[in-house]
Amino acid sequence: MSDELLAELAEQEERLVFAAFDNDDAWRLGCSLVEMARERGLPVTVDIRCNGHQLFHAALPGTAPTHDLWVERKARVVEHLRCSSYLAGRRLAAAGEELDHTHGVDPARYATHGGSFPVRVRGVGVIGAVTVSGLPQADDHRLVVEAIEAYLKATA
Repeated sequence: MSDELLAELAEQEERLVFAAFDNDDAWRLGCSLVEMARERGLPVTVDIRCNGHQLFHAALPGTAPTHDLWVERKARVVEHLRCSSYLAGRRLAAAGEELDHTHGVDPARYATHGGSFPVRVRGVGVIGAVTVSGLPQADDHRLVVEAIEAYLKATA
């Protein structure tokens, strides 16, 4: 695994921090993500949750119920490890490990595949996750990061 990729993923997490985040932010960010996906014809499911409360969920044409399961599994990784599911997976792979019972989790309920990114609030920490499922993991991750970057820039 590339140290360069790990550094890039860690930098994203340090940089993409919200000043505050509430239900209205979840709605606006979710709608923005859906619009980006629609414009590109991407078959994705989009989900935003905070403190165990699902605030936004949309399944675009071409998705299936299995995408909802992937969303749940990826979001659990963010909740448990407090970092993106992609960064968690790449770190574990670099160490030759997997997220499993040795880490105190049931691997059937967690997925260290890209697509779930922490909602991190300055001075508070991780309060939730923005998740996309439906594309290859690196593409799911990139789409979420792009949406968060655009949202933070627009609300700055």
